[in-house]
Amino acid sequence: MASSLQTPTGMSIRAESPSSEATSKILTPEALKFLATLHRTFNPVRKQLLANRDKVQAELDNGKHLHFLHSTQKIREDVAWRCAPPGPGLEDRRVEITGPTDRKMVINALGSGAKTFMADFEDSNSPTWNNMVNGQVNLYDAIRRQIDFELNGKQYKLPENPAVLLVRPRGWHLDEPRIQVDGEPLSGSMFDFGLYFFNNAHELVKRGSGPYFYLPKMEHHLEARLWNDIFTFSAAYIRFPYGTIRATVLIETIPAAFQMEEILYELRDHSAGLNCGRWDYIFSYIKKLRASKTYVMPDRTDVTMTVPFMEAYVKLLIQTCHKRKVAAMGGMSAQIPIKGDDTANEKAMSKVRADKEREVKAGHDGTWVAHPALVKIAMDIFDKHMPGPHQYHIRREDVRVTEQDLVNPSVPGAITDKGVRENISAALSYCAAWISGNGCVPINFLMEDAATAEIARVQLWQWVKYGSKTDSGKTITSSHLGPIFDEEAQKVAKIAGISTDHVNVAKGYMMAQLSKQWPSDFLTSDLYAQLDSNLPKGKL
Repeated sequence: MASSLQTPTGMSIRAESPSSEATSKILTPEALKFLATLHRTFNPVRKQLLANRDKVQAELDNGKHLHFLHSTQKIREDVAWRCAPPGPGLEDRRVEITGPTDRKMVINALGSGAKTFMADFEDSNSPTWNNMVNGQVNLYDAIRRQIDFELNGKQYKLPENPAVLLVRPRGWHLDEPRIQVDGEPLSGSMFDFGLYFFNNAHELVKRGSGPYFYLPKMEHHLEARLWNDIFTFSAAYIRFPYGTIRATVLIETIPAAFQMEEILYELRDHSAGLNCGRWDYIFSYIKKLRASKTYVMPDRTDVTMTVPFMEAYVKLLIQTCHKRKVAAMGGMSAQIPIKGDDTANEKAMSKVRADKEREVKAGHDGTWVAHPALVKIAMDIFDKHMPGPHQYHIRREDVRVTEQDLVNPSVPGAITDKGVRENISAALSYCAAWISGNGCVPINFLMEDAATAEIARVQLWQWVKYGSKTDSGKTITSSHLGPIFDEEAQKVAKIAGISTDHVNVAKGYMMAQLSKQWPSDFLTSDLYAQLDSNLPKGKL
């Protein structure tokens, strides 16, 4: 129990006592009172919206199709409304770097030369109590230029003009189970947003920036309305200027792709655009359309940005954003340098160049990278092809994306024995590392987050569910996959920082998923209880 904290009436915290620094800077009585107020005001709506997700999934499982909403047709057809202008520092976002909130990463990312840094409390972060609280301390210190430190004789210092900071809180589906308010767990979204906003909003504005966010995993425009209501309420609570907050929404679920304009409309006074969350989008495509064999995918390496349903989604996102005068951000390049093999490294970097050139020529206003070494590569390409701060003038009025285009199942490729093994290896490696407290994991020279493990998980489930065959003629069953899981688990257990116990938990979880009627919504929800001795162990 974090007994050193002064909690408001009705709030209890079941976690290790935080450091005195965290208590004095972050988990103050005033900040905890704000969190309790957010919960009591908005958690009933959050629960209703999560229940609506279950309703939509049940309808899809019963044969209903995704469609553009008739009830919001007037919003889409109204050409007059626009989103808010960019906040200070967000006028030019041509290269954004992302990563978790550990102190070294924060300094390196802010000094990487990227225009912005998305500090991540979500998919590239393992939400241990220490990670969540210390991450808030690191951002608090970075904003105030108090983050410099020395490690093993090396100095880590912020540059004079660091990247602009954006923060990604956890999605609506995740709780912060270590904090209870009136007997209910606090929303992870409200915890991450609330602490960052309450403790830093005024300081950010004083320094010429603002509280900027990335909002993940939304599936409906009413979920965006909830964020907008929280922004409006929070600004009034701390007597902060209305419309100063900015938020970019990741379009990383397929239902959200059918409601892009509505999402922008709900956030129009606070919107900073949309982002192509490509890996989670593939995961969502498989998960949401799980009831039909039509949507069985080949190896995940074959599901590229140029396959029909991904290309349609990108075109519609760019057209939508530029119609409403906000940024259309491209996706992640997860490559990391391959040291000691110049040929392999050049091949990998060539893929990055091709990907970024495709994005800028399509009309994107910026892109993501996961490693500082990729910043210059991406920057050079956007500088060459995008001389101005953005490309809002590229309206893509030629684009006509239909409902069928967004779910087009035509994906060339095959299910290979190698692809099966790579999915098993990636799922085990990531989940074991995540349970160990690391949510940003290098796998085969790619910096992977939870989205990769999610694609691997639902693909393995999908292939078993529909009795898919590999190109060598092997039928994919649980019994066929069992020995491969054993072999890959032995390899993963040898990775530094990962315990055999955690590998065994990951293997048991993944194997259990294969026999379910439907896969779980999120592995992060399932594995949460494995992170902390203070949390009750749930059944996986």
